[in-house]
Amino acid sequence: MRQRFKSYKPYYLSTLVLAGPVVVSQLGHMLVQAADSIVVGHFAGTIPLAAVSLVHSIFMIVMVIGLGLAYGLTPLIAQENGRKSYGECGALLANSIWINLFAGIGLFCLVYFGSMVAIDHLDQDPAVVLEAKPYLFILSLSIVPLMVFSAFKQFAEGLGFTKQAMRITIWGNVLNVVLAIVFVKGMFGLEPMGVRGVGYATLIDRCLMAAVMGAYVFRSVNFKVYLEQFRLFHLDIFRSRSILKIGAPVAMQYVFEVGAFAAAAVIAGTIGANEQAAHQVAITLAAMTYMMASGIAAAATIKTGNNFGQRNFFRLRRFAVSSYHIVLLFMGVSALLFALLNQYLPWIFTKDTVVIGIAAQLLIIAGLFQLFDGTQVVGLGILRGVGDVNIPTLITFVAYWVIGLPMAYVLGIVLDLGVTGIWYGLTLGLLTSSVLLYARYLKVAAKFSPNS
Repeated sequence: MRQRFKSYKPYYLSTLVLAGPVVVSQLGHMLVQAADSIVVGHFAGTIPLAAVSLVHSIFMIVMVIGLGLAYGLTPLIAQENGRKSYGECGALLANSIWINLFAGIGLFCLVYFGSMVAIDHLDQDPAVVLEAKPYLFILSLSIVPLMVFSAFKQFAEGLGFTKQAMRITIWGNVLNVVLAIVFVKGMFGLEPMGVRGVGYATLIDRCLMAAVMGAYVFRSVNFKVYLEQFRLFHLDIFRSRSILKIGAPVAMQYVFEVGAFAAAAVIAGTIGANEQAAHQVAITLAAMTYMMASGIAAAATIKTGNNFGQRNFFRLRRFAVSSYHIVLLFMGVSALLFALLNQYLPWIFTKDTVVIGIAAQLLIIAGLFQLFDGTQVVGLGILRGVGDVNIPTLITFVAYWVIGLPMAYVLGIVLDLGVTGIWYGLTLGLLTSSVLLYARYLKVAAKFSPNS
């Protein structure tokens, strides 16, 4: 074991150095919603917290479609950088900016003309729906600047520059929390806005983040060689298709997983507002650790993509295995913390003892699926690095929509196990995804480097 650790140590360290800022940056997306839940839960009450849960369940599907499309840039940048095709990296960025901008506008329209109508027909508490509608509209506006921010972020991260996006995300989250408290409570002469206040805070935060990230990319000397021939209107069908060829399946992978959890929140809402609020508390905590694991997965994508571009398959496999080791250790610690602190963590979000009691039960189950959640997202990250996205997309569909969600409904509603039954079904979906993606990685890795 000591010798094995010694042989992998350089890969652990290299992955962690790259993953650290990405983890913080990825976590930032989740912390925005966590901050909204905390502020609303403490300053507005249980019904508004349930409304936040409903809106986040719907909006997360829209957001991950956008983030998935944006993510198609990262492995391409890593591969071209590995080939030292610097000008091609700049051309890919130009195409990504336009793809993300149009995608953001399209996703806003999807919410405005689709979700705003559909929310009335989800069999939810009318008081929750009344609170949710204005918040959903304001939050959906923020998808446009978020997509612009993501274009610059994925470009920088694909080249291994991860710290600036981390710093911008940290300061953006601080601003979001401050503005949310001011708007929700109605401080400094403002009228209390309730749930709408956290929507306005998020919109302002994301607009500023997009502007600052863009300025960093265009002004930093780190990217000068990549942007020497950059032209914003240098659109190319081939490059756009290459980005979408990876980004679209990645978006669908996100949709299948997050959509299953969103559907689970809607099912929980049919049981009651307390169950829905408890689901929001537990899923927010679980999503934080997931976003950290997805940061490790992003580092795995960059490392495997770069070595794939260089045709260095030995290092590719070493980075892949080290990423699995890191995420297993991290998610194991997270699972232990969820199990030991399940009675205390929900207090961060609410003082409602009924909601806390239900959420505490869910955190025990969340602790169980941490390992499966971490390994499946790293498996996806590794496979994206080598451009393998279609079969993993099918795997995620089967795992969540053929196995996980139907079992969640059967256990939670048909067998009357309540919201805990819903979470048992989701855990089974994560387990299925984890096992099948690891099997897929083994098959792909053997093809690339059978003797290493």
